[in-house]
Amino acid sequence: MLRVAIQRISGRSTPMIFLPATSALLRGCSYATYDQVIPKGQGKIAHSGHVVKDQCNNQTVNLYPKPNVGGEQKHQIGQNVSRKDKIKFLVTTLLDITDSKEAVYGTLDTWVAWEQSFPIGPLKNVILALEKEHQWHRVVQVIKWMLSKGQGNTMGTYTQLLRALDRDNRAEEAHQFWVKKVGADLHSVPWQLCRLMIAVYYRNNMLENLVKLFKGLESFGRKPPEQSIVQRVADAYEMLGLVEERKRVLEKYKDICTKTEKERKKSKQASLKKKKNSGRGRSRQRQTSASDNLAGTINGSESER
Repeated sequence: MLRVAIQRISGRSTPMIFLPATSALLRGCSYATYDQVIPKGQGKIAHSGHVVKDQCNNQTVNLYPKPNVGGEQKHQIGQNVSRKDKIKFLVTTLLDITDSKEAVYGTLDTWVAWEQSFPIGPLKNVILALEKEHQWHRVVQVIKWMLSKGQGNTMGTYTQLLRALDRDNRAEEAHQFWVKKVGADLHSVPWQLCRLMIAVYYRNNMLENLVKLFKGLESFGRKPPEQSIVQRVADAYEMLGLVEERKRVLEKYKDICTKTEKERKKSKQASLKKKKNSGRGRSRQRQTSASDNLAGTINGSESER
């Protein structure tokens, strides 16, 4: 009889097939008339919106549910997982998997698969967490994977990679990366990164590379900002037997040590002065507050009189 009702609405014959939604409604429910199988909305295609009203609970069930087009978006996998938990999960996974490039790259590819944009910020946090664990080899792998994706091409990322390579006893690889990605722009490379590379060369007895780097910086008129750099360069010249060059460097930058010491004392005095003035300010504020309270009390007493 339900088939007859549907045929009456659509104006054509309908095969005797019960949809899952229809059969679910027929179990344990009675229907007053079959006119309650109605099209949803007037003037629309009948098969796109047939609903059945159930007298058991007065709910409607769509016999032909529409696909989710332009409506509510389905939740993506991992959408309800917090960013902190995602970072923790990736760090734990990277620490547990086998030490191979394929395994690490595959894990990272899977981790970012459901992200709408490349998660450069969370990956920086992952790198910092690995550094705290002294997992320098993993740090190198993660950063190289990022660079292979065209992401993280900044001086900050290069600094992290060079430091990790140095700590992982891969000074030669650090040198090759420096020459390929950084060394061609010595006029604009931050001194912080130059200082790191000079230290890498110094610790690993790569003195010729250290001297070459420093001469390149001098050719652009760049003056070392601190004494430690000058001292390492002077020591490198001495160990290479270039005594005259050592004297030249120490003479040329002899003001660095004096200036550094003066700036340190000046900064310390400024800090003490600021702290002292801050204490005086708080004392004056307390005195002003006490005076205001006293004046308020006197004015209140006079008004009462």
